[in-house]
Amino acid sequence: MSLSLSPTFPLKPPPALRSRGSDHRRPNYPAARRLDGRAATSLKQRRFSVGSGLKLSGWRGRERRLFRCEAQLGDLAPVTSAVYGSLLLGGGLFAFSRSGSKGSLAGGCTGAVLMATAYYLMQAPEMKSIGYALGFGAALLFSSVFGIRLVATQKLTPAGPLLGLSVLALAVFLSAYLQDGV
Repeated sequence: MSLSLSPTFPLKPPPALRSRGSDHRRPNYPAARRLDGRAATSLKQRRFSVGSGLKLSGWRGRERRLFRCEAQLGDLAPVTSAVYGSLLLGGGLFAFSRSGSKGSLAGGCTGAVLMATAYYLMQAPEMKSIGYALGFGAALLFSSVFGIRLVATQKLTPAGPLLGLSVLALAVFLSAYLQDGV
């Protein structure tokens, strides 16, 4: 049905036809899709993207808004690489400034270089899987180092949170690699 709007005689769409038995909470039901032109236009205007893969959708006349993440782990892996590398470098510099630990400084710099390389490789479509594999390998290396340190010292800090962060990065890189391969 097409409506034409002329300056002398504007036509308004008919009111919404909605049966009482329809499930108006589910937009996929045919009865819930019976909207007039204004409501359909309003729905199209109120649906917009936020960031990388996040969508905010709202229904006219309702207070409830739905947040839905449509990002894939392949999209989150470069961000994970950048954040994880920055935290490794910052932790190595902090440990060196507090206790003069050259091993922590070397480990932080090595982790930052590995994560920066993985980030760079993830930017090229043909090199993504190599970047995921490099990120996975570096996260596995640091997970084992922090796990061994946690068992040896029996102190929760700093090895415990760093182990948790490394395992989280490991899971993101592994999931992104498996998702990219499938």
